[in-house]
Amino acid sequence: MTTVLPAVSEDYAACERITRTEAKNFYYGIRLLPPDKRSALCALYALARRIDDIGDGDLAPAAKTEALTGLRKSLDDPGGEDDPVLRAVADAARRYPVPLSAFGELIDGVQRDVDGIDYADFGELTTYCRCVAGAVGRLCLSIFGAGTDPRAPLFADQLGIALQQTNILRDIREDLGNGRIYLPRDELDRYGVRLEFDDTGALSDPDGRLAALIRDATERAENWYCLGLRLLPELDSRSAACCAAMAGIYRQLNTRIRANPAAVYDRRLSLSGWEKARVASGALLRSSATRTSRSTP
Repeated sequence: MTTVLPAVSEDYAACERITRTEAKNFYYGIRLLPPDKRSALCALYALARRIDDIGDGDLAPAAKTEALTGLRKSLDDPGGEDDPVLRAVADAARRYPVPLSAFGELIDGVQRDVDGIDYADFGELTTYCRCVAGAVGRLCLSIFGAGTDPRAPLFADQLGIALQQTNILRDIREDLGNGRIYLPRDELDRYGVRLEFDDTGALSDPDGRLAALIRDATERAENWYCLGLRLLPELDSRSAACCAAMAGIYRQLNTRIRANPAAVYDRRLSLSGWEKARVASGALLRSSATRTSRSTP
């Protein structure tokens, strides 16, 4: 593996500051990586975050589309841009097999948000999740490295889709306030749910139908976690710990929502800092134990 060019060190430092500040969940896993992989993954996160921020920002839709289009063009030669995040991504791609086209998929997904597209069924929603989260999973895999199973990119994709499903369920109220509905139309119709606020500003659910929909959706997401976590045996110890920590935080959140769907009606549910740290430390301990048991004759 080639080394980090000294001139790019400050660019990586900027990306790590962004990640440490903005990655409220992911940084608990990212910090478990060795320095070279941590820097590279922070660069990828910082660019992914920028793409997301364009979609969630205050610009008019036309201006958001213009910004996304410009960023897509920058990916043709990120190292030629006068931008610390893009330069760091270019250097990461020099050192690792980063699929820069995955950022294009992420842009496609965010453009769907800008266009206000909703989803007729879970198949359509899965396509969206694959763009905005499966692509991130495959970007992470390029830094982690994988074993011999050719299905590793599929597993990374599935794990990203699992995380995005939990993200959607956690943010139903916030997204509705922003004029976005990600729950598939056919499922809303099947459960007889009309997404709206009650007099207190919480999600309205007078007959518990929304709770039933959410509970079933968390069970479906759990199946995707089981599929995606097949990736862990393909990773080295530190990468597996990072991946398990990032997934574990969202999986625990998914379990909490399943136990009490109404918890997302009036707040943005999250784990506390110590709970996230506990998940991360547990992932590191399990990964180290697994590696030790494999190396013991």
